[in-house]
Amino acid sequence: MIGSELEAAGVRRVLGTMVNASGLLLAKAVPLGRVDAFARHGLGAAPVWDVFTVDGAIAFTDAISAVGDRRLRLDTDGLADLGDGLAWGPLDLVTQDGGPVSGCPRTTLRSVTDRLAAAGLQALVGHELELVLVAPDGSALETGSWVPYGATGLLDHAGFVDDLMSSCARAGIPLEQVHAEYGRQQLELSLPPADPVRAADGVVLARVVIGQVARRHGVRASFSPAPFPGTVGSGAHQHLSLTRDGVPLFSGGDGPRGLTGDGAAALGALVDGLPEVQALLGGSVLSGTRLAPGGWSGAFRCWGTENREAAVRYLAAGTGNPHGANVEVKVVDPSSCVYLASAALLALALDGIEQGTELPPEVVDDPSVVAEADRAAAGLEILPTDLAAVVDTLDRSERVRRLLGDAVVDATVAVRRLERETFADVELDEVARRLRLAWSA
Repeated sequence: MIGSELEAAGVRRVLGTMVNASGLLLAKAVPLGRVDAFARHGLGAAPVWDVFTVDGAIAFTDAISAVGDRRLRLDTDGLADLGDGLAWGPLDLVTQDGGPVSGCPRTTLRSVTDRLAAAGLQALVGHELELVLVAPDGSALETGSWVPYGATGLLDHAGFVDDLMSSCARAGIPLEQVHAEYGRQQLELSLPPADPVRAADGVVLARVVIGQVARRHGVRASFSPAPFPGTVGSGAHQHLSLTRDGVPLFSGGDGPRGLTGDGAAALGALVDGLPEVQALLGGSVLSGTRLAPGGWSGAFRCWGTENREAAVRYLAAGTGNPHGANVEVKVVDPSSCVYLASAALLALALDGIEQGTELPPEVVDDPSVVAEADRAAAGLEILPTDLAAVVDTLDRSERVRRLLGDAVVDATVAVRRLERETFADVELDEVARRLRLAWSA
């Protein structure tokens, strides 16, 4: 949309958002008359925007201090009309001279997709968003019965769901489905596969729209990975597919499950590299509480066809899967920066193809029913839940630093370590209470 179209639609102000290393949605708004300046010159932002933490602290690094300035530049190609006189658009971090900022999440993802294109590859990413409806103060909603995946939740919240679908349609969000999830007051939305950058933009836009709709209905939407510890957590699963000249890599081959050689290498690298990128997929102080065998959170570092306990779930092509063969990475949660999570996964897949990474054996059974004493012999490893170990692994990873750059790694390590230090002596339930709305729009 351009200025004249926005004005004709009744837009009076434009909200631009970025997602930082803590997974927080940061924003600036301008009146309609300032949109051109927002897009051409950008608005000022201190370097510390990269490293604001979930409690409002700043995780300074050697490269990020109170000195310096960056510009937040609006991408008008991504503008969407949200109604009530408001439009939204994604932001890129640029220098005062208009050049790219090292570590900008959106630029990082764009760089990875450019590298894929240079290798003759194209990627699509689809997203699932899980959320929990809570009271305006973040407390639990009073509920009666709740049937996992049942009609009860959808009918109890029929007004919310109807408004959500209408608002998504207005904003140009191609919502595929909404259903009641396993946890009480938990809903899940599915977005179709798209270009990785635009797909990530769609997630951010959807979260903004959900925030608007929730307020209109007197509730809030929590995107915490563990809003109420001891109950079901929320994920932000990503589905990835790759093609070369239009030919799928995850089907039509002579490898396991019809994988091509490159598809097997990409899948192998995702499994192999998960511990190194885990802090980028869900490294918040609450993320570890979500990962548990039996919770369908992808706690096991393995892959399997339609295996919901595997960290990497393979979905075969077929009449029931019109999007084609793809892999779902289940360990991603809503506290991650969606751009950096996609960048990490796609960069690993590309590196696996280039390095010829070996595909480990498929896990065909439910790994959560294997006795703990027998897991090592079966090659079943549970992903770590200790934040210190997760962050240290990212910090030491030469592979991730090579693929995504030091700026991305250092910013993520800094915010997650400060989170851990801040909440080290706070009871888990209190941490969850304080952060229940931290990742909300």
